[in-house]
Amino acid sequence: MAKAAKRERSQAMYEAILSLKDVDECQRFFDDLCTPTELRSMEQRFDVAVYLLQSHVYAEILTMTGASSATISRVRRNILENDRGGAMRDLILRLGLAEEPEES
Repeated sequence: MAKAAKRERSQAMYEAILSLKDVDECQRFFDDLCTPTELRSMEQRFDVAVYLLQSHVYAEILTMTGASSATISRVRRNILENDRGGAMRDLILRLGLAEEPEES
């Protein structure tokens, strides 16, 4: 399949996500799209990002989520310190799940 066709299909998926009406429809969509293991992994990574933004330390996050220290490090590096802006960080702050960390 050509790269352009793959990109077009991906774009349609993201547009479909944006058109979901409510949390129930969103959950049903992702239940259709992902395996239970994939969903648990995404949910766990989201929780890790929230706890990191709430200034919890790795040991606390490990206990609260069951995530490995490698997963916690990856989330921190890829989502919270990413030069591309960290959309997950912005979303967590927008939802009020954490406050903007004070600069030291």
